[in-house]
Amino acid sequence: MTPAQIQTLIEDATFDYTMGANDAALAKLARATAAAPDSFEAWHAVAEINFSLRRLGAALAAAEQAHRLRSDDLFINTTLSRIWMEKGDKATAEKFGAQAKILSWKDQLKNPGSPQGGL
Repeated sequence: MTPAQIQTLIEDATFDYTMGANDAALAKLARATAAAPDSFEAWHAVAEINFSLRRLGAALAAAEQAHRLRSDDLFINTTLSRIWMEKGDKATAEKFGAQAKILSWKDQLKNPGSPQGGL
């Protein structure tokens, strides 16, 4: 599968999820992660959908894979923090939350005029 096809599959899965077709979304993302195991976006989407469905084990496995691919991403650190908090591990949740906060500050320093930059 080409990168463009993977991206289309992720976008289709996201649309399915927003329409309540969770199983279809996860099936498409399974195809995407099988075809492109290094797709950060696909793994992050799998994590978020499973988290919303309260499938914490599957959410954590997918989030950890995404984190291995892009540990400096603000949003995957936030996702991991939320998952660990729901699993009851406050210390690990706080570790990922602190990392997300640091990444957010770095972004604000690099992009002071951006919406995420706070001005």
